[in-house]
Amino acid sequence: MSRLRLAFLTAMAMLVFAANSLLCREALAKGHIDASSFTLVRVGSGALVLGVLLLIKLRRYSLGGSWLAAAALFGYAAGFSFAYVSLSAGTGALILFGAVQVTMIGFGLWRGERLSGLQIIGGIAASGGLVWLMLPGIKAPSLLGALIMFGAGICWGVYSLLGRRAQEPTIATAGNFMRAVPFAVILFLLTENAAPVTGLGVAYAAASGALASGLGYALWYAVLPTLPATRAATLQLSVPILAACGGMVFLDEVITLRFGFAAMAVLGGIALFIASKQQTQSEP
Repeated sequence: MSRLRLAFLTAMAMLVFAANSLLCREALAKGHIDASSFTLVRVGSGALVLGVLLLIKLRRYSLGGSWLAAAALFGYAAGFSFAYVSLSAGTGALILFGAVQVTMIGFGLWRGERLSGLQIIGGIAASGGLVWLMLPGIKAPSLLGALIMFGAGICWGVYSLLGRRAQEPTIATAGNFMRAVPFAVILFLLTENAAPVTGLGVAYAAASGALASGLGYALWYAVLPTLPATRAATLQLSVPILAACGGMVFLDEVITLRFGFAAMAVLGGIALFIASKQQTQSEP
């Protein structure tokens, strides 16, 4: 794969990840659809697109993944939807990304990994930025929404950890999306859906599932083997910033000083952690 093609595909993957936040926020904030219906349509359309991709391109007729990974995927998708009822696009993406990193770092510590001094500083900065963002105040986001999104991030972190050993990530992702559909149906049936479901809301959810989720994950897994692990992790730091900029341009959201300082602390702390980890691994 040429460098130009790799750069283009990587940039597209980051953009579709950020688009997930914009599509969900627009659909829910404007009352086009409720959170449980959005989750069902998103998961269902993602499963459909990935299933077709497997049949046509990969000629696979068996499911990959696992029910545990599917449950984690559903937990992320449902929390993502309910959190964006009250959070702005950038704030939600920042909390989600921070929670994912906290989960994966915490798993490493539980496994006995030792942190360097710079990694500890980076971890404290990132965690402190998240806590400061959610502290009560005039410009603070909804605490309930922030906690739900943090839970969604934990689920995504667990999903990522479960998928680390997948030999064929696209096949595993397709299987997990298909297995997540029954969970989404149960949530839909158990939830009182106060908001009317409009055609535009269904279109937003379908775009989130089919394009930003299904094809987006397939695209990311296609370029991931060609990227060093540290560079791949660093590139994902752009997603909350892209989501915040998109929210400002397309959704008329305002980037507050609280968000700005929290973003610098969270993303800067994670970048320091990643850079320090790379340096530690490269030492003899």
